[in-house]
Amino acid sequence: MIRPTKGRTPRRPPKKTPSNQKDPVGVYCRVRPLGVEDKECCIEVISSTTIQLHAPDGLKANRNGEFKETQYSFKKVFGIATSQMELFEDVAKPLADDLIHGKNGLLFTYGVTGSGKTFTMTGSPGQGGLLPRCLDMIFNSIGPYQAKRFVFKTDDKNGMEVQNQVDALLERQRRENQSSVPKTPSSRQKLDPEFADMIKPEEAYKADGVDEDSSYSVFVSYIEIYNNYIYDLLEEVPYDPIKPKPPQSKILREDQNHNMYVAGCTEVEVKSTEEAFEVFWRGQKKRRIANTQLNRESSRSHSVFIVKLAQAPLDADGDNVLQDKSQVAVSQLCLVDLAGSERTSRTKAEGSRLREAGNINQSLMTLRTCIEVLRENQMCGMNKMVPYRDSKVTHLFKNYFDGEGKVRMVVCVNPKADDYEETMLVMRFAEMTQEVEVARPVDRPICGFAAGRRQRNQAFKEELSRRLEERGGPVDRDMPSVINQLQQSLPPLPSCELNDPHDDITLPRVIEALEKRQRIRLMMIDEYNRAANTLKSVLRELDNNLVSKDNFIHEQNGKLGEKDKIIQNQKVDIDRLEKKTKMQEYKIDILQKTTNIYEEDKRSLQQELETREQKLHREQSEKRRMEQRMHGMVSDTQHKWEKECERRVNAKQLEMQNKLWVKDEKLKQLKAIVTETKVSARPEPPQRQTQPQRPNREDRTPAKRSASPSPMPTATPVRPLHRRSHSAGGERWVDHKPSSNVDLDTVLQPVIPNSIKVSGPNEKVLSKCDKYVLTHQEVASDGEIQTKLIKGEVIKTRGGGQAVQFTDIETLKQELAMGPSRKRRSSEGIPSNKDGHVDEDWTDVETRCSVALEMRAGSNMGPGYEHHGYPKRRKP
Repeated sequence: MIRPTKGRTPRRPPKKTPSNQKDPVGVYCRVRPLGVEDKECCIEVISSTTIQLHAPDGLKANRNGEFKETQYSFKKVFGIATSQMELFEDVAKPLADDLIHGKNGLLFTYGVTGSGKTFTMTGSPGQGGLLPRCLDMIFNSIGPYQAKRFVFKTDDKNGMEVQNQVDALLERQRRENQSSVPKTPSSRQKLDPEFADMIKPEEAYKADGVDEDSSYSVFVSYIEIYNNYIYDLLEEVPYDPIKPKPPQSKILREDQNHNMYVAGCTEVEVKSTEEAFEVFWRGQKKRRIANTQLNRESSRSHSVFIVKLAQAPLDADGDNVLQDKSQVAVSQLCLVDLAGSERTSRTKAEGSRLREAGNINQSLMTLRTCIEVLRENQMCGMNKMVPYRDSKVTHLFKNYFDGEGKVRMVVCVNPKADDYEETMLVMRFAEMTQEVEVARPVDRPICGFAAGRRQRNQAFKEELSRRLEERGGPVDRDMPSVINQLQQSLPPLPSCELNDPHDDITLPRVIEALEKRQRIRLMMIDEYNRAANTLKSVLRELDNNLVSKDNFIHEQNGKLGEKDKIIQNQKVDIDRLEKKTKMQEYKIDILQKTTNIYEEDKRSLQQELETREQKLHREQSEKRRMEQRMHGMVSDTQHKWEKECERRVNAKQLEMQNKLWVKDEKLKQLKAIVTETKVSARPEPPQRQTQPQRPNREDRTPAKRSASPSPMPTATPVRPLHRRSHSAGGERWVDHKPSSNVDLDTVLQPVIPNSIKVSGPNEKVLSKCDKYVLTHQEVASDGEIQTKLIKGEVIKTRGGGQAVQFTDIETLKQELAMGPSRKRRSSEGIPSNKDGHVDEDWTDVETRCSVALEMRAGSNMGPGYEHHGYPKRRKP
């Protein structure tokens, strides 16, 4: 027997072996011009690699009271006169070149708020930043070698798949049916005026050594890290003006190569610089910015624009992309615009702005901590754990610091004196970052196919098309001419053979046929002449019209030339107005975002106000209900005690009346004994042992009732079968008597042996017993209190608990003799039995009070129709 093996977790693929060669992190410094309102400058550029910080007036940097001047060195320093093109050539151009050659890169701007980071990364009309220049260089280099759309397709695990031409065509058609895919603008189309002004044609760059035997595709994505949450700026979310849906945050995952990526992030395939910048601008409008005391358009989040380049070699024929996923090389360039660090004491931030500033400073502090731990590990040979996971920024880019690509940082500083202390911290961080070394990325292996496949394929196609044009097409010679049609319309000639000189039939036939042909010929000539004349007149008209049309066209061409000049002037004005409109739209977007934030705060405050008002109304209504409930309880208690007092007073009066009546009877008997004469008949039984005669309804008085118990019937009654109550069985009972029951001083009390008395049932007690009885009291219709014994069986449930199934009800009712009753006594009008006694033992009030009435639940018979009389138990 083979023992099944235990499943194990598959081993993770090993990490790439880092290169032994290392390069330090390239740190550059850019100084922005001093503002108009700023007067004092605290930064001085000493050389192309060194700057010096001067402490502003009124700030003592050491204990001696002297101003301390500090110098900091960088890989290169860019002064206020540095153009965007010079900055791109030294900082970002090598990263774009590495991207085209299959290597990764990370470029981020760092500095205090208002130091020019966003301008350095994005730029402005006429002065394109690092991002648009990188996109322009990439598409200038790989433009002729780009694959068609959807040949490269991203998967959900940070990988890239290759599709054949048929699948790519079907994918394009499906996407075009669902939503219009943006087309790549051709060279004849007018470029976006704002982007066209960012990069001038003479400033365009192109990479050298591009592999012509490979196909390329560019994918871009744009995310922001706001309050340590990642949001996709390119995600299309339907806008609901009534209840706007907040954007969903994304999570970080690790792919099979241990590279971090944003799961579920939108990646758009772009085919031109204009299309890529349009995608960037669409995401830029969703980025969170706000107005603070230090910056009118302060970035409130870290933005990350990712350019992913997929390249795969062509097949041996040089016509299609090689259908091998292992040969696809994916490289990416991350352009990061970090939000500026700020002090709340200067920005006067409150509410959400304060929370945003705290998260920004916390993420930048985590970045500094990671850089510091990396420097300590490399310089001191330690192996401390780098806290990448403490912030989304460091966790996303941890692969770059582990040797997955080049890392470069542009430190932007503002020379004004107010930012001196923050600038000092930035300079210390930059100086520490330069000491961190990153492993140099390894070059990707070269495909084994022969070089020049694309050029040979293009030359073959050109030669094939040239030869097909030289061959031309076949001439169609089977069409019948007009002459043949006319000949076929003439009547056929008869036979012209003469065999007999006296033949007078053949020649006349031939003559007749020729005459017919002549007539048809003349008709055809006439018709032809008429048609020719008509055609000549039409041609003359056409010639005249053509001449007039030529004159009209000449005039219209002159007018069109004038219109073209006007249109060119209008185009210049339109371009200028479009630039102005875009700037206004950008400002409107900012104001709209600010308005949305205010509206959101307003809605939240209104909701809070409504919630508090509703809570107040609920409390008031609860208070009113509580008052009503208390009034009801007070009135019920008052009514209850009034009835109880009345009952006790009536009982006391009845007791006193009975005592007086007994005394009167004794006196009468004593009087009768004294005054008694001869008794002729049998002596009368004592009055105490007989039931007094019940008076009529008109003669009854409240004081004539006997206080002694009524005797049992003298006749021998038929004793019914004794039926014991269910509560008197041998089972164990749960005697549930609520604490709210009133203790009645009645002789008849339910006594249940072998029972557990509780004021409230619980599972522990029910599990020990088989039966259950509930003593319930309620007010009857005549105002008296009646007691009901509700009995049931305890059964076990499937879930392990206990349940009670009610099976029987016993009713105990007490009635008080309170003088003449309004109701007719049941003994009145009933004839006496054979012995001369009235059968009032079962209808007397006192007798009925000493009888327990038992009735099954659901029975149609009332207590008066089915009852069993038992003598009342007397207490010993």
